[in-house]
Amino acid sequence: MSQEQIRSAERALAVGTWTITLGAVLYSVLTVTPLMSGHTPQGWEWTAPILPLVVDAAVVIVIRMDSTLARLGGDGGQWPVVLRWMTGAMTVLLNVGLSALNRDAVGVSVHAVAPLLLIVTAETSLAYRRAIATALATRAARERDERAERDRRADERRQQERADRLAEFERAEQRERERREHDERMAREQREHEQRMAREERDEQARREAAERDERQRRQDAERADRERREREVSERERREREREQDAGREIERLRQELLTAPAVDERLPEDKARLKIQTCVVASIPQRRAAELTGWSAGWVANRYREFSVAGPERPTLHAVPATAEETTAPRAEEQAS
Repeated sequence: MSQEQIRSAERALAVGTWTITLGAVLYSVLTVTPLMSGHTPQGWEWTAPILPLVVDAAVVIVIRMDSTLARLGGDGGQWPVVLRWMTGAMTVLLNVGLSALNRDAVGVSVHAVAPLLLIVTAETSLAYRRAIATALATRAARERDERAERDRRADERRQQERADRLAEFERAEQRERERREHDERMAREQREHEQRMAREERDEQARREAAERDERQRRQDAERADRERREREVSERERREREREQDAGREIERLRQELLTAPAVDERLPEDKARLKIQTCVVASIPQRRAAELTGWSAGWVANRYREFSVAGPERPTLHAVPATAEETTAPRAEEQAS
């Protein structure tokens, strides 16, 4: 059996043992806690899980230490055996105690399964580990003997090889001299070849660097021309934008003057024309009272439209969206609408 197979078996044994141990510990805590709660002074019921945990902790310590000693081939004496069986008996009694007090034979049998399985598993795993340790020790001794035999045979082979090397020494010297001469000749030819390749590489590198410099210069010239073109375009756009803003300002001022000087209407304008007129007044910053005179609508309606156009968006209405002249204000005024 290989070492990997042995380790796999030990892992399986350890995993199985600890699975049974943890399951038995959990089952014991859940089973013994009600018993301890019923036999604990009033107000101290929260201490009920402590005793099963202490007993199960002793079981875990015994199993862990037995596993370590078995792996090392040691023997802890009689006290580990006493502790193992004492904790096992305590676990059995605590687990079946509540059922025994209730005279429940089935409960006693059922609650005795986990602790008895834990005790037998601990003893069995200890026996398995001791048997594995003994087998490994026997195997190690056999391997030591085989290794010693192999070492002896290796010494004999080395001695024979040493004698063969002594006989081969002169021929090896001759071959070494020939090899050195051949190596020196090849090294000389290699150096000459490397020098020739280095000269060619330097020439090629110089040509590449010249081509790269020319290419960089061309790129720089192209980038500079492109940058100057973009700057001219930006400057032209800014100039046109300034002119548009100036034209817009003049147009708004013209509208403002026309609206301020336009005569008041005699009757109310249709709503669509009135809304356009209000929009024009908002653009030209005309007071609401003057806008009411130009549309014939009530001050309340005009104020609502002013708020509507102010809240409609962050940008003011464009000039082409409103009437540019004041001729539309000549319609006769209608009856005054209640605000």
